[in-house]
Amino acid sequence: MRARIAAVWRADPNCATSGSERGQGIVIDSQSAAPYDAAMSQGQPTDRPILVVDDDVKIVRLVRMYLERAGYRVIEATDGRTALSAIANEAPALVVLDVMLPEVDGLSVLRAVRRTDQTPVIVLSARGMTDDRIAGLTAGADDYLPKPFSPAELVLRVQRILARAASTGAPGASAKPTEPIRHADLVVDRSRHEVRIDGRLVALTAVEFRLLVTLLEADGRVLTRDQLLDAVYGHDESEILDRTVDVHIGRLREKLGDDAERPRYVATVRGVGYRAAPAPSDSGGADSDPVRAGAS
Repeated sequence: MRARIAAVWRADPNCATSGSERGQGIVIDSQSAAPYDAAMSQGQPTDRPILVVDDDVKIVRLVRMYLERAGYRVIEATDGRTALSAIANEAPALVVLDVMLPEVDGLSVLRAVRRTDQTPVIVLSARGMTDDRIAGLTAGADDYLPKPFSPAELVLRVQRILARAASTGAPGASAKPTEPIRHADLVVDRSRHEVRIDGRLVALTAVEFRLLVTLLEADGRVLTRDQLLDAVYGHDESEILDRTVDVHIGRLREKLGDDAERPRYVATVRGVGYRAAPAPSDSGGADSDPVRAGAS
């Protein structure tokens, strides 16, 4: 039986390497049992598998071990083409995706998925510079964890993203029935996890959906970037880029057809954060309420 350990990935030129991610090896840290135990105790298994995609089999095995110890079923892929096939055929609950992959690179996989699918994706890559993370989030990633990384932290991020996806109305969630949020021609159905504009369905990722709901539920109050980060990612002590919110807001506006200069749905409060844009009122009546207007 494998010993209970918490492993961290550190730069080590003498360890096994993978592709262009040279210098990434495995170093066991026997002092990290507490975070490991905390992660394992919060598992919320799902009927659908988690897909782990990396061309380094040592990384895949380690991530698989941690996820399985947390109660998840795991499937694997070691190249981008196999990953796309697994996503289409297995419908995973979440994908842990490396960037540097043979056949099809990770960002191309992510963009292909986002054209038709809103499966949560956590990018896991040795490319950890700010521009790399921004590129991953812009491509549609729900989270970005650079290497070296803590597998226990990865498990916690998986748990939080899946929990939030369930709380915003994913099939099988136990959230209470809630009436739709209406804002001008925008309708957000939290129980169905659907957003429509003039009846047209708008596909949003779990993070984008959570951001939109948080802004509308604030009823016009200004929310700082930190407040929005807490709403989307929780009170996570790990490093999260302040610009992460700006990237997700930018993608949300693009999908809603919103103009940052003349916003209909999401307004910028310079130097502070964001808020729901004032809803136009046809007759000064209840339709001006961005949260409860027009409920029937």
